[in-house]
Parts: sequence; structure tokens; C-alpha cells
Amino acid sequence: MKNYDYLVVGSGLFGAVFTYEAMKRGKSVLVIDKRNHIAGNIYTKEEDGINVHVYGAHIFHTSDKKIWEYMNQFAEFNNYINSPVAVYGDELYNLPFNMNTFSKMWGIKTPAEAKAKIAEQIKELNITEPKNLEEQALSLVGTDVYEKLIKGYTQKQWGRPCDELPAFIIKRLPLRFTYDNNYFNDRFQGIPIGGYTQIVEKMLEGADVVLEQDYFKLAESGKLVDGSEVSWDKLLFTGQIDEYYDSCFGPLEYRSVRFETEKLNEENYQGNAVVNYTAADVPYTRIIEHKHFEFGKQPTTIISKEYSSEWKPGVEPYYPVNNDKNNAVYEKYAEKASKEDNVIFGGRLGQYKYYDMDKVVAAALACVEVEL
Repeated sequence: MKNYDYLVVGSGLFGAVFTYEAMKRGKSVLVIDKRNHIAGNIYTKEEDGINVHVYGAHIFHTSDKKIWEYMNQFAEFNNYINSPVAVYGDELYNLPFNMNTFSKMWGIKTPAEAKAKIAEQIKELNITEPKNLEEQALSLVGTDVYEKLIKGYTQKQWGRPCDELPAFIIKRLPLRFTYDNNYFNDRFQGIPIGGYTQIVEKMLEGADVVLEQDYFKLAESGKLVDGSEVSWDKLLFTGQIDEYYDSCFGPLEYRSVRFETEKLNEENYQGNAVVNYTAADVPYTRIIEHKHFEFGKQPTTIISKEYSSEWKPGVEPYYPVNNDKNNAVYEKYAEKASKEDNVIFGGRLGQYKYYDMDKVVAAALACVEVEL
């Protein structure tokens, strides 16, 4: 039987960073993943020279120079700037909401005109205490921006009407009164040239990695899928914390995403990497054209349509539903987890929290500091 210092469940970014840092400190690590590939949701797969973001668009952005430099150890990043386009019926708008958006929507030119238009709409609505997400959004951006760019998209994302969603989901909506289509405010932004999978491959060099391995079967039998027996001193678990505890306090809720990916025999399908479809009558939320993340010139292209859906067992969970009810249940799991001596929970499923990639890396490094 081989004994490891750490068993890491999940080869996504959190697990990979922890593994890399643990091995640097001389620890032995076994990494398992239930999928047939490493890298979790940042997995990219090369097809016809195009690096396909198999589980949706992943754009690395951060204001933390140390995190940026940390990631640049493993890959060279290009200068991709996220500038999504929104489609509403026959209309096209720039995102985030900026002067290009307002100029197209109202035929105005100056920030003063845009501010006046929004203020006029908000005043007419006279919403003093928003009771739901719809009223909250209307009180922040007025009728036109809400109806065309928020309402249908949000309804598809959450699978329920906006007037049935709590107001706190939208605390603020960024309105920019400049002609700037850069979606993120972060100083550093880009896509790794050659995709994300190579980054995780480098992080996991030296670790034993077993794919298509279910943790619960391993925990029960002590045997890997190849029949070999293993043991470990400590566990890093990046799966669902409620599943780990057999849903003893009840199940947590998640949203999932389904992808329809197809190869098209044309060079350029939509002219942009990310195009959102904000009308409720279009079933998908957005279309990703993968080649544009790396300024591709290939003769063919690959697109993915994204459909938001309710999560159920057997489907991949993507986003925690962080409403009051779920957060209260998670706190019970977190309290139970805090009493564990040999188990660490990490990542968006283990900590029931939506993380941008830079925050995942920072959280994993903070975990390493505490643990090692």
C-alpha cells in the first residue's frame, strides 16, 4: 500500500495550485478526478488548431500583480480584452453598459445626456424600497437598459422571473459614462496562449494523478480504479461539501450550464468571442466563438451555445445559489467542516462560493500558507 501526505480530490485550479505548492514543500500528493481529464472547468481542448473552452469562457483577469505573475510562471498570456456584445432582437449593444450602449439605445452623444435619460426613467418609476430583483434593477438603471439587457438574460440564468428573485442578487449595476468596451476593470487580463490545460499539467508534474476515479468509492474500498491500495494522511476536497456529508443538513442548490458545441465550415461566425442573447425568447444565454480568444485565423470555426439550467444529481454543478436559505444551510456544513482535523474544503463547491479564477488561486495559496 502506498501512503500519501495528501489526497487531492479534483484537479481544477484550486486543487492544482495546492498540489503544486505542497510538492514544492516536499509533500507527496495523489490527485484524483471523476472526469476523464485534468483541469476541471478550465479545461481547454485543441481542435483544428483552436483551443476550445469546453466548460464555457474562462478569461483570466486580476488586479493583483502577484497572482498575475504567479500564473505567468506556467504560460504566456496574450492581450485579449473581454468586450462582449449583446443581441436583443435585431439590435446590437456593447457591454458593459457604457456610452456606446447608451448612444445606440437613445441616439445621444454625451455622458450628461445619458445620465439625464437614466435619471428621468428612475424618477418616473418612483421605486423607494425594491422588493425583488426586478425593482432593484429598475431603480438602478431605468426601464430601457433593464428591459433590453438585463431582464431576459437574468431570467434565463436563474430559471425564474426577475420579480421572483431576491433584490440582493443585484447590489449594483456598473454604468460607465465612457466609450470603453473593456468588460473588466482589472489591470491584468488575458488568455494563456495554448489554452489552460497546459497550466494545470505543469502544476501537477510530479504528483500521481488518477482520472475517472470517484472519491467515495475510493474512501469506501481504499482501492483505486486500477485495483492498487492507497492511503493518505490528509484530504483536500474540492467537490460539493453537502455531498461529502451525505446531505445531512439537506442539499444545497446549484445552477448548471449545458453546452452545444459545433464546428462550422466558415472562418468567422460572429466576429467576437462572446455574444450574449438577452431576450427571454432565445433559449441560450450566449454564444462563444473560441478562436477569437487567441486571435485565430483558422479556416473553420467552433462555437458553443450556453444554456443555463437547474441542477439535479448526476449533472455538473456550476454556480452556488447563494440566497439566504442556502447560505444558512451551508453555514451548518462549514461549522461541521471546521471541526475536521484531516479534511480541507476548497474551491467553489467545497466552499459554496462563486470564485473568479484569480480569487481561486489566491484562496488556494492562502490555504497553503495556513496548512503548510
